[in-house]
Amino acid sequence: MAKKSVLARDAKRAKLITKYAVKRAELKATGDWEGLAKLPRNSSPVRAKNRCAETGRGRGYMRQFGLSRIAFREHAAKGEIPGVSKSSW
Repeated sequence: MAKKSVLARDAKRAKLITKYAVKRAELKATGDWEGLAKLPRNSSPVRAKNRCAETGRGRGYMRQFGLSRIAFREHAAKGEIPGVSKSSW
């Protein structure tokens, strides 16, 4: 499990991204790069990090399922993910 401070920081970034999304779009459309630079750095969508919904792990994230590879493997082994089964040949 990721540290609570890391998860809180990521949640704060997500809130800032949604708050400034419209303003960022307007400034980009007009080409006001100085005004864009004055906005908080964490309001940029590039700074968002995909994290596992269950554990908060940042690496090995599977976008299709919203889980890390470890959490995905555990759920798939238990048969909790529809349409996913262990392969054998």
